[in-house]
Amino acid sequence: MNAWEIVAGHGEWRSGFEERVLAGYRAAGCSEPLARALLERAVKGIDGWTVATDGTDWIAVAVSDDNGAAVGRIHDLTVPRGREWAERWCAEHGAQRVEVRLTGGAGAFADYPVRGQNRMRAVAEQPELPPGLTVRRLTEEEYPAWYAGEEAAYIADIVRAGALTPAQAKEKSDQDFARHIPQGYLTPGHAFYAMEADGQVVGTGWVNHGFLPGVTFGFSLEVYTEHRGKGYGRAAMTVGEWATRQGGDEAMMFNVFGGNEVAMNLYDNTGFAVLDEYRSIDL
Repeated sequence: MNAWEIVAGHGEWRSGFEERVLAGYRAAGCSEPLARALLERAVKGIDGWTVATDGTDWIAVAVSDDNGAAVGRIHDLTVPRGREWAERWCAEHGAQRVEVRLTGGAGAFADYPVRGQNRMRAVAEQPELPPGLTVRRLTEEEYPAWYAGEEAAYIADIVRAGALTPAQAKEKSDQDFARHIPQGYLTPGHAFYAMEADGQVVGTGWVNHGFLPGVTFGFSLEVYTEHRGKGYGRAAMTVGEWATRQGGDEAMMFNVFGGNEVAMNLYDNTGFAVLDEYRSIDL
């Protein structure tokens, strides 16, 4: 068995890596424009990655700062036996934890805890809202209270996933909300909804139309605690489909944090397949 050696030129490796990434997205049912848009996200910062080979197989790794923590990322691993080298390289370069992005199953990283998933599926051509449920735009007056609740829930999700401390989660939350909705309620492409039943608001929704080619991203479809267990969770997914069509898109994507088994089961039962899965371990 040959030893792993770092290579200066990435050309030979990169073409194969990009084709493997595209193949994974195509297998998940992505259109070609969507697969290539996802590839563009997957290769962000690629020129700064370190690539190694044993003459046959490949490893690509990097270490970067994430909310004050040095995080190693294994971007490519074509053979399981390369994992030890990749983890050691990350540790030697100061990483406090190692993350991977996976398509098509956990493979060599089954023992890494799940930190998050991107889920997606095509939506019905004419989604019908459940009987008794109505949807309206959230008002600008309702927005501040909605924002405070969303921020608190987002921080709790991050901490529950086990990736960051509460202080780090708060910093990440501030950065993410500022990036996604810099103009708040009036941010173009974003829509905020209230779901009502029997004259009460039972939940809210936040979506971003055109997030990727033909895709609406559901940042939040939240059913209030006191209204859970009444079937509104599944109804909220239909609201997401309806909102997707309202925005002129054909597919909907969600993120779910690790540890949120209720949401994962709901997505399983409503046909939202795993597009990307993120796993990590502390070093």
